[in-house]
Amino acid sequence: MIPMTPWTGKSYWSLEPLSILVLILGLILYGVGESFLVIANLGSAPWTVLSTGLSQTTQIDLGWMTFIISSLILFLWFPLHIKPGLGTVLNIIVIAFVIGQMVSHFETPTSLISRVCLTIAGVIIVGIASALYLTSHKGAGPRDGLLVGLCYVLGWRVAIVRTLIEGTVSLLGYFLGGTLGLGTLLFAFGVGWAMQLSLDCLFKLFPQLNKDEMASG
Repeated sequence: MIPMTPWTGKSYWSLEPLSILVLILGLILYGVGESFLVIANLGSAPWTVLSTGLSQTTQIDLGWMTFIISSLILFLWFPLHIKPGLGTVLNIIVIAFVIGQMVSHFETPTSLISRVCLTIAGVIIVGIASALYLTSHKGAGPRDGLLVGLCYVLGWRVAIVRTLIEGTVSLLGYFLGGTLGLGTLLFAFGVGWAMQLSLDCLFKLFPQLNKDEMASG
């Protein structure tokens, strides 16, 4: 479940300064984490593996395939009763901008140890960033919206659901021709736990705002 915080917004489209600030900070960090994976060049994030595999299979440009997948995921929101918000829009803009800037300004390190460290750091940063921007209550990005919806419907922990999602799309992308690597595996089976630990920390940091949830847990 997603904890309440001092920056949790009143609605998906309200403009509280602190909520917007944390939202943008979370999205920037998310872009930084994804960029670390790309720069390390040890395997892309699972959804990118799927996009690459489908792009090779259908001969559709990777950019368009990414857009198509995101759009299809949004359609899956309806039965899960997930609504888009300001965060949904900013998710697409901010993360894409940060990744574009970082990838164009930084090259892959020559040292394997440096690349592995970048990969691990990227996974941890994405987990923390996901917790930050989701707790701003401004709407999730397409993939995290699906994650949150399934968590509420199934009643399962974020770490379990995200690991299942990332693992499934990784394997599907691989069988379609996408490339798996260390980064893919670490992201698929590690980012959910990094996100869960971050959410758990926020529950403990703000116990008075989450009394009901902590009592029922």
